[in-house]
Amino acid sequence: MHTLAKATTVVLTALFALAVTACSGPTPSEYAGKWKVADTSGTPFEITLGDKGTATGNRAGEAMEGSWKKDNDAVIISWKDGWTTKISKEGDGYKKAAWDKGLTVNDPPTNTSSAEKVN
Repeated sequence: MHTLAKATTVVLTALFALAVTACSGPTPSEYAGKWKVADTSGTPFEITLGDKGTATGNRAGEAMEGSWKKDNDAVIISWKDGWTTKISKEGDGYKKAAWDKGLTVNDPPTNTSSAEKVN
């Protein structure tokens, strides 16, 4: 009987872990690709998130470089120029928020826009 109780505990623990993993939100690979967003003046531009954590963008002819990491149901992009961008799941879509140099994601964002994965 003791063995049956242990086996039941192991099975239930595995099922719980599987359920938590399935409900944990987008995976890093779901964020990798090209995203259409807008800058502080509302001008559209693209951000590309590479599979290995690299980030690039081209805003008004300005080449942008940085790195990104998953943070709960979002990704945080740290740009080499000191800006920070966050792309997060919001309802059925995604939202982009950006913070100027010297600000953190705990501060009100400098700019927000919708974010759409295009590739």
